[in-house]
Amino acid sequence: MIRAEAAAVRYVLMDIDDTITAEGKLPASSYNALWKLHDAGLKVIPVTGRPAGWCDMIAREWPVDGVVGENGALVFWEEPRTGGTANPLRRRVLKAEYHPGAVRNDHPALARIRRRAFEEVPGLRDAKDQFARLFDIALDFAEEDPVLPLSDAERARAIAAEEGAMAKVSSIHVNVWMGKYDKLSMAEHFLSRRFGWRPEGAGKGCGGGQVVFVGDSPNDEPMFARFPLSCAVANIHRYENLISDFPGFVSSKECGEGFAEIAEAILRKTEGFQEGRYE
Repeated sequence: MIRAEAAAVRYVLMDIDDTITAEGKLPASSYNALWKLHDAGLKVIPVTGRPAGWCDMIAREWPVDGVVGENGALVFWEEPRTGGTANPLRRRVLKAEYHPGAVRNDHPALARIRRRAFEEVPGLRDAKDQFARLFDIALDFAEEDPVLPLSDAERARAIAAEEGAMAKVSSIHVNVWMGKYDKLSMAEHFLSRRFGWRPEGAGKGCGGGQVVFVGDSPNDEPMFARFPLSCAVANIHRYENLISDFPGFVSSKECGEGFAEIAEAILRKTEGFQEGRYE
């Protein structure tokens, strides 16, 4: 990324698991990087497959301007309270929007997919965060033990496709849902609706863009394909044979340390970030 490109950046979007986390934890380096980006005036927005329950907490407690969850089914953000006699320690209110195509995860097709996947992929199981999900089912192949090979995750994804559902493989889960949406569609909608972002000039082949996205796995590919300044942490190399649209920059370090590396590169090359001039 050259300085002229970095100077145009207004939004930094990122995946969560194995992009800003490491071994399931959020290290100080990447959390500090989120704060630095936020304090520089950049809009910071996680875009994740994690559930609505997690997104509620993230939107309230992290230094972020919104969070897209369940692979695009929803977005949560906070706005200043207006009027009334609100608790002075709670000056912001949580807002939420759900994709119009989102289907609740009690759909019978999802139950059928789950049964087939468990029968055909031994060791596959429900993600521990399933109780906090509204619209998808998350099939765990690598978050808990036993860790299954990527081929098993791909088989589960294929079963979902055979049954007419959408499915994406992350670094830990196979997320399955009904409805035609993904991380990208909700992220673009939120950027436009909340911040007035215009998509013109954001696509591949353009000279620049206002959006940086950082990811690590196949379910991030729509974002990589859309934004020319997309980046990845080094562990993306594990999935090279599953990704056609590879990001333009890959960090030298993995997971959260890689994200911190990318954040520092953005901030170093962005004039005015120390003064927090970006609105």
